[in-house]
Amino acid sequence: MMTDFTARPELSGVFGAVASTHWIASATGMRLLEDGGNAFDAATAAAFVLQIVEPHLNGPGGDVSLLAARGNEVEPTVICGQGFSPAAASLDAFKALELDLIPGTGLLAACVPGAFGAWLTLLRDYGTRTLRSVLEPAIDYALRGHPLLRAAVDTIATVRELFETEWPTSASVFLNGGCVPREGELFANPALGELYSAIVAHAESVSQDRVAQIEAALAYWYEGPVAASIDEFSRTTAAFDVTGRRHRGLIRATDLNGWRPPIERAVGTRYRGVSLYKCGAWSQGPTMLQALKILEGFRIGDLEPEGDEFIHLVTETIKLVMADRDAWYGDHPDVPLEALLSPDYAAQRRELIGREASLHMRPGKIPGRQGAIPVFAKASHAAAAGGGEPTLGPPTPGLGDTCHIDVVDRWGNMVSATPSGGWLQSSPVVPELGFALGTRMQMFWLTAGHANSLAPHKRPRTTLTPSMAFIDGHPYLAFGTPGGDQQEQWSLQLFLRHVDFGQPLQHSIESPAFHTEHLISSFWPREFRPGSLSLEARHDPATIAALRSRGHLVNVGGPWSEGRLSACARDTRGARPILRAGANPRGMQGYAIAR
Repeated sequence: MMTDFTARPELSGVFGAVASTHWIASATGMRLLEDGGNAFDAATAAAFVLQIVEPHLNGPGGDVSLLAARGNEVEPTVICGQGFSPAAASLDAFKALELDLIPGTGLLAACVPGAFGAWLTLLRDYGTRTLRSVLEPAIDYALRGHPLLRAAVDTIATVRELFETEWPTSASVFLNGGCVPREGELFANPALGELYSAIVAHAESVSQDRVAQIEAALAYWYEGPVAASIDEFSRTTAAFDVTGRRHRGLIRATDLNGWRPPIERAVGTRYRGVSLYKCGAWSQGPTMLQALKILEGFRIGDLEPEGDEFIHLVTETIKLVMADRDAWYGDHPDVPLEALLSPDYAAQRRELIGREASLHMRPGKIPGRQGAIPVFAKASHAAAAGGGEPTLGPPTPGLGDTCHIDVVDRWGNMVSATPSGGWLQSSPVVPELGFALGTRMQMFWLTAGHANSLAPHKRPRTTLTPSMAFIDGHPYLAFGTPGGDQQEQWSLQLFLRHVDFGQPLQHSIESPAFHTEHLISSFWPREFRPGSLSLEARHDPATIAALRSRGHLVNVGGPWSEGRLSACARDTRGARPILRAGANPRGMQGYAIAR
């Protein structure tokens, strides 16, 4: 049973709070706050540092989903750093290559790298600091080095042979004379540091105005030297990928030219007096909203938070909403999101939850609409080094992908963001740039007629899904986690524990967690594991036995093997707002700071 003891304290203060998946990024964010910056400045600086210190989990060639709210705003804004597919990326193009799935590594799956544009848009529209001030920490760590994480070392070791035999530009960055770096030694990426230095120098040569400098940096990336280098590398490099073949990329400078991140309204719902907001159906974000609409019909607070009834109920709900995700979601104007989030639809779905575990994929039916589960490959592809989803080494192999950042400042400004993609094992490094391109396009389907079917200049349905909650029309809680298809599941558990059971943030983060893979994986080779349920070993053996008796196919993992949640909150119940922060002890690298 979980006690009131936690491995880490829940931090609190009145000045500012930062939580992320790496202690250096959290410290960088706090440095910006202490220098007079706001939450948006702090999040931007932390994000660029994460690209340096967690290269196996994200990079400049990747993407980010981002929620931002000023302290006086009644709902957050979405800045979508998910770049779209190349103009040459069509169903016919992949049919000509005789592929039924888009590879999870190599150059074929590269979209426009949207993270850079999203973070600079946040800085331009919401921040106060200069381009130099937010990039200097990342530049310093790239040029002078940072202590390399064990997980990064383990990841490099898994792709060492691939780098040496097929991706020499990656070997030149991540292998030191053919050797895997040692854990804790200083690791630098001079090419990336020099790129960011060149961007700052160019921006400052254009103008002394802060906004004009940011615009110049965006142009340097999307219309200038960065776009040109990506184009040249994609055209001329045939990169080995998980198909066992070599393919050139489809992305061109013309795809980057003019791209800027879409700015959108968030999607939200109310639950027990709290308003929760997510990104749109181009992400998996609305599945958590659907889950809450179903769960509000149950007396969650009367259940044992680590008992079999709670775990069963949440798991069966996740199965239903993920079936809807796989049937309906995508970057498409006709996703019936209003119907999927309606009370009547939730009531219909709620009735499908019984005592026994479901082993079937059950998307819902909406009158006059057609949604279908795509035909998918179960496990018919031969695995190759550097598969579609990044991995975090022991104790959480396979489920540690991606990064997360939460920030709240003394003015009540708040950010929740999930950066990912462009990790070191995704594709070969573009030599002049020092980073790899992302592989998010692997999440498209290569069959026509689905909301998430591949088309030129379309966003793939991403797993990146930050969360932000409001109370009484004010930003209250920013939270999220790495974890691919599991992100929504672990975030939902934190939210339920905090709202229904009244657990403090750190307690909610550390509570024994679980997830199901009863869904179509968003990553190559798109596997489906019906009835699966993974739990941390800290769960009571009687609970595990009870879940098995219900028909769940239970796998017991390590005691601290599920997720890397972090959160920041602004509690206004007292005479003066108190800022709180918590971060995950799992993986031994995420940290929160508050004062």
